[in-house]
Amino acid sequence: MDTLTSMELFVKAVESGSFSATARSMNLTPSAVSKQISRLEDRLGARLFNRTTRQLAPTEEGRAYYERCQQILADIQEAEAAVTELNTEPRGALRVNMPVVFGRRHIVPILGEFLERHPFVSMELSMSDQFVDPIAEGADMLIRVGELKDSSLIARKLAEARRVVAATPAYWEKNGTPMKPEELRAHNCLTYSYLSSGNTWRMTDSKGKEHVIQATGNLASNNGEALLEAAVEGLGVVNLPTWMVGPDLESGRLTEVLDEYAQPEPSVHVIYPPGRHLSAKVRAFVDFLAGHFKERPLGTATK
Repeated sequence: MDTLTSMELFVKAVESGSFSATARSMNLTPSAVSKQISRLEDRLGARLFNRTTRQLAPTEEGRAYYERCQQILADIQEAEAAVTELNTEPRGALRVNMPVVFGRRHIVPILGEFLERHPFVSMELSMSDQFVDPIAEGADMLIRVGELKDSSLIARKLAEARRVVAATPAYWEKNGTPMKPEELRAHNCLTYSYLSSGNTWRMTDSKGKEHVIQATGNLASNNGEALLEAAVEGLGVVNLPTWMVGPDLESGRLTEVLDEYAQPEPSVHVIYPPGRHLSAKVRAFVDFLAGHFKERPLGTATK
């Protein structure tokens, strides 16, 4: 029997004044309780009870030990209650790592609503396009867009978007509108340099044939917003997700081409370390994001 269980048994024996009553409350036999008390006395080197056929009373040492055991068991109960409360009522600092552009455009604007719902939660945001280890970084969760690496982390899909090839109407009028992916080789393509595959544009036609284009142009950037702004200014052609270019397509500042060709979809996932118990603050934010993107799907541009 471990120390804490021995303490609990001893406290019950003092409070009930009977080994038999203690045995019933702990689903033991009276002899088992008596043996455990004897072992406890041997370990402590002190007599804890004065025993008679009619009475069980703590000695002076037993009374002192009882008071300390009471306090220890109460502290443990309080600690467990505090953890249980944290796992039922979202509270505490929530540390989230997310991509720079996606976070600024789609997460930061809705944080007010989440924090208003959960006044005991505070947030610490880390914006990075690198995939980080949430445990090493001290993050409670990650938000990532695109293909996920194999890992032991748990991922939950929040939303889907699609990639679009787009430029300004003036650019297409001046340079011609491509009718098939291969014709993009004659255009000034603005490429994403953060990924080594950022200039490789993959498109699949209705027959399932994949068209792989090595896009080239006079501007590359590791920031999608920079490419978008350059495209809006008429510099060239971008291949970006709808969650980034949707408003510009709706307004007419950009026009999509080759929309009959499918591209790999940049899904959005929330990622967190594995474990049996997901804290209430993480669970609340994951559920909030899932509900938000279900009601308001990413990107306003549709085929």
